[in-house]
Amino acid sequence: MPRIWTVAELTGEIGRTLAENRDIQNCWVSGELSNYKNHRPSGHWYFTLKDESASIKAVMFRSRAERVEFSPADGMKVLIRGSLRLYERDGNVQFYAEDMQPIGVGALYLALEQLKERLAREGLFDPMRKKQIPRFPRRVGIVTSPTGAALQDMLNIIRRRNPKVSILLAPAAVQGDSAPREVAKAIMRLNNQACVDLIIVGRGGGSLEELWAFNTEEVARAIASSAIPLISAVGHETDFTVADLVADLRAPTPSAAAELAVPVLRELQEDLVGLSDRLQSAIRTQIDRKRRDVRNLGSKGSLTDPYWRINLNRQRLDGITEELEQGITRFVSDKNGILRLLAAKLDLLSPLAILGRGYSIAYGQDSKILHSSEEVEIDEKIKVRLAQGTVNCKVITKERLNV
Repeated sequence: MPRIWTVAELTGEIGRTLAENRDIQNCWVSGELSNYKNHRPSGHWYFTLKDESASIKAVMFRSRAERVEFSPADGMKVLIRGSLRLYERDGNVQFYAEDMQPIGVGALYLALEQLKERLAREGLFDPMRKKQIPRFPRRVGIVTSPTGAALQDMLNIIRRRNPKVSILLAPAAVQGDSAPREVAKAIMRLNNQACVDLIIVGRGGGSLEELWAFNTEEVARAIASSAIPLISAVGHETDFTVADLVADLRAPTPSAAAELAVPVLRELQEDLVGLSDRLQSAIRTQIDRKRRDVRNLGSKGSLTDPYWRINLNRQRLDGITEELEQGITRFVSDKNGILRLLAAKLDLLSPLAILGRGYSIAYGQDSKILHSSEEVEIDEKIKVRLAQGTVNCKVITKERLNV
């Protein structure tokens, strides 16, 4: 009787068979990517690898995907290293990828172009964010290999140009897997210590692979985050890295970076002497001009005769005094005229003036002014006020005036 397999037994047998086949373990497969998906948040990649006549599902776990130097996309021709295994839960045969490289375009070149595009979108290459390189740095920090020729070239040039500039080396590997991390940490150390005015990051020339540390995102972001102005000096004049694009200034070589960073002390001293001579000449010219002004002022009457200004002011004071007296006289005269006019008007209204024209005022026994004959009786005594004196009278008769 034939053996009856369970599903678990069958899938287990298939898995063992695949695992025992050395030819499909740790092998390379070429094909075209399809249905690519970067699963979030796990970070695993799921895709189909196909050619003209067949296809197979594949997966690359996050720990391996993070090492790929480019971003996969549907339709991309790739070369993948991995193993063929059975996914027992679904009974599907899958290719478990360990490594991935593009076909037709070098992996490093493709990764570099993709990184440039991403950083450019973020604005890390924007000229507006670049800091001004200090003209007279007192201390320069250098991030490079302590054993490389580039360091010796920079030290020689800086010491020759200005031996008064101090140098602080932040050693770091500039090649290999650890280089990006070491370079980034060296830049951060110099920033944290805040003891340098300028940073130079670089190394000598080499191939794209040898310069790759300066094309990594880690180094690019460390440069962008530096609060201290930074010069990138990687490789030869024809080499161009991401670090060059992010840095505040790009130097074609480490030697050129040293020349750009540190001015020649002798030239500075010569410039200082020239400026000093120009300043002294300008001061002498200004002093001569002021001396001429003083001599011109000294020749005027106000300085040759010290009392001339006093006498002149006294003369002005006399004139002002005379004008003031005349003004007061006119003012008093005008006011006197006004007073006389007002007095004349008051005289016209004065009862005394009326009496002077022959009129009189009669007062009753109660000393009240009499206005009518009806206010007195026959034989009543009254007083009459004249312009000159008064008379006492007795009413003999009285008449009423009809008006």
